Amino acid sequence: MPGLDETNNESYRYLRSVGNTWKYNVEDLHPKMLERLYKRFDTFDLDTDGKMSMDEIMYWPDRMRQLVNASDEQIEKMRAACDTFFFHKGVNRDTGLAREDWVEANRVFAEAERERERRGEGSLIALLSNSYYDVLDDSGDGTVDVEELKTMMKAFDVPQEAAYTFFEKGDTDGTGKLERPELVHLFRKFWMEPYDPQWDGVYAYKY
Repeated sequence: MPGLDETNNESYRYLRSVGNTWKYNVEDLHPKMLERLYKRFDTFDLDTDGKMSMDEIMYWPDRMRQLVNASDEQIEKMRAACDTFFFHKGVNRDTGLAREDWVEANRVFAEAERERERRGEGSLIALLSNSYYDVLDDSGDGTVDVEELKTMMKAFDVPQEAAYTFFEKGDTDGTGKLERPELVHLFRKFWMEPYDPQWDGVYAYKY
């Protein structure tokens, strides 16, 4: 079965367009990271058909609408961010993404994010994170506290106690609030970088 390349994956397409010849090697991945990524896929694959579709992805921003007093504009911004993020993560808007391609799609997306950072381009992780941040920041002070973080965990079907572990790891400057760069940093560490056991408990061991 053919794998992913620049003809069928947006992150590969981006990398090749800037001269980056990165190649995927499953042997580079720690077994714990493989397990984590497959668990994440199964959370998104709501109908358990082995494919992740854009319709399934849009369940999550719609879930946020039910949990918080978000405006239509905020939800549409979140849906647009989800669409862009997951399209670059390999989810075809028509045919979705097969489970067997999910891990490679994550790894090439991670390399594309590193390439964007090297080139001073905008992060798609930050794009998605900011769209949720805008909804969660009830106080409007530009930060997220533990209670607001609990809402995000509930929205993603993660145990709410994960808000405390997530917060502890994310609050790197000790302010008692999470700022946007801290959320992005923690997301990168957990999902995008080589496996490190210090991050295992971030989502209360759901992943």
